[in-house]
Amino acid sequence: MVRSLIRRVLGRQDVGVSNAPLELPPSDSRERARAMVMGLQDEICAGLEALDGEGRFVEESWVRPEGGGGRSRVMREGRVFEQGGVNFSEVQGEELPPSILKQRPEAKGHPWFATGTSMVLHPRNPYIPTVHLNYRYFEAGPVWWFGGGADLTPYYPFLDDARHFHRTHQAACDSVHPDLHKVFKPWCDEYFYLKHRGETRGVGGIFYDYQDANGTLYKGQDPSGLRLRCQPVWELGR
Repeated sequence: MVRSLIRRVLGRQDVGVSNAPLELPPSDSRERARAMVMGLQDEICAGLEALDGEGRFVEESWVRPEGGGGRSRVMREGRVFEQGGVNFSEVQGEELPPSILKQRPEAKGHPWFATGTSMVLHPRNPYIPTVHLNYRYFEAGPVWWFGGGADLTPYYPFLDDARHFHRTHQAACDSVHPDLHKVFKPWCDEYFYLKHRGETRGVGGIFYDYQDANGTLYKGQDPSGLRLRCQPVWELGR
């Protein structure tokens, strides 16, 4: 599932940076992104129910008055999971706040749209780690990007668990481009570093943000680091 997700979100990767002007995404980009993350929510919920064997997700739909809505799904008192949430949302508005427009002035005057799926799982057994993920898509006129990631937080660390988690994500990333995991893994460590404690949150995982057709792959503290060009999923006919 992880490998399929990363390929759907990022598509193929081509080495190099494009300086081409930003173009409007295709007219059905929002529908395709929405279908992708909604399908991901369905896949995750079905897989977790099969794994748990007893717990079932209860869905609650909601509407955002300013535009959009979502589906919140919660499992409680399962055999494996004490509680877990897998949520889908899509929200939209007419004008972005000045703080974002300062970073991306190209989005000024365009309505914005964001959709994504997130998950948090808390197992009954304290020796089983908590896991979190979030995958999202944002669009405002010619400005669009994918972001997200997944990380593991064990209460009692086991080396085998950490190795399995990282190797699974590395295999998924390598199926798209061999350099992705080299960037996404340290990016996650940096993003979830707890400065006030001087420690990382859990054992990390992968993280990425602002992945668009013209942007650089890594926009963390090392702007001179690895750079790749992202080919959006709609160019692949998927």
